[in-house]
Amino acid sequence: MAKLKLEYIWLDGYEPVANLRSKTKIVDGDPETFTLADCPMWGFDGSSTQQADGSDSDCMLKPVAIYPDGARHNGFLIMSEVMLPNGDPHPSNARATISDDDTFWVGLEQEYFLYQDGRPLGWPTEGFPNPQGEYYTGVGFGNVGDIARQIVEEHLDLCIEAGINHEGINAEVAKGQWEFQVFGEGSKNAADQVHVARYILLRVCEQYGVDVNFHCKPFTGDWNGSGMHCNFSSDFMRKTGGKDYFDKLMAKFEEYKDEHIAAYGPENHLRLTGLHETQSIDKFSWGIADRGASIRVPHSFADAGYKGYLEDRRPNSQGDPYKIVSRVLKTVQEVEKDFK
Repeated sequence: MAKLKLEYIWLDGYEPVANLRSKTKIVDGDPETFTLADCPMWGFDGSSTQQADGSDSDCMLKPVAIYPDGARHNGFLIMSEVMLPNGDPHPSNARATISDDDTFWVGLEQEYFLYQDGRPLGWPTEGFPNPQGEYYTGVGFGNVGDIARQIVEEHLDLCIEAGINHEGINAEVAKGQWEFQVFGEGSKNAADQVHVARYILLRVCEQYGVDVNFHCKPFTGDWNGSGMHCNFSSDFMRKTGGKDYFDKLMAKFEEYKDEHIAAYGPENHLRLTGLHETQSIDKFSWGIADRGASIRVPHSFADAGYKGYLEDRRPNSQGDPYKIVSRVLKTVQEVEKDFK
């Protein structure tokens, strides 16, 4: 038996953006055979996280996913849901609003800025760097700065070691801006992984004196904001699809435009302006290969008879993946009940 370090990770009750919290539990176990089923429920002080009153402060952590922690010997990262003492989901628990669907596939593209001393990494101490153009997928000190590449590579390695299904990373359109992409089969899988990947990124950056800025538009001007594009595909969408289904799906997305925007992250009006590869926040549109539309329809989707996957480009980088996936899935399910 060994001493195992279990890092329980959860979302607090702050609004409009919940913070990641974590604490370590030491248990005895065999690291080679330890599984999610071996992780006990655990409590915490909800009065310190905006999730309970001091007079009745107990909240519970329910483990929902486990990942090897490459930064610790015999360590595991335990993504957890917040529960009330009676076993019901806490009101802040958005994961509990996602219906279980093993056939629903989700890919999330997390954009973010690396910040140091209050400015994006690689920016001059005063003024602005050269305009956007060469930074996207850029190479070289002038495009990516000094330690950014080291941070994102270390983050990538730790995520892969954890078993997080990264599909890629790249420097983004604005200087100091980066992106990683995560894919998961099952309605909750990708969202769990993004939260853990965010946690790993924040922890890596601690070593370098660097902050991660997830805000969707951290500064004004002719600079791209940060999104978290949501690629999604149901079993029906992959196997059957069709133009009639697609038209009804887009009509329903338009009908619920406001509900989707409400779930897609705060202050999105700063990012969804109709510029910088976005549609205006007050409009809904779709287009084949159109990165200025609300929904981008891949050529492969249209060419296959409107089958495959779609990309909702409206979710922003600071959004809660649980809330985003929950809203997308609800809309898809409402349409598909009439096709089954």
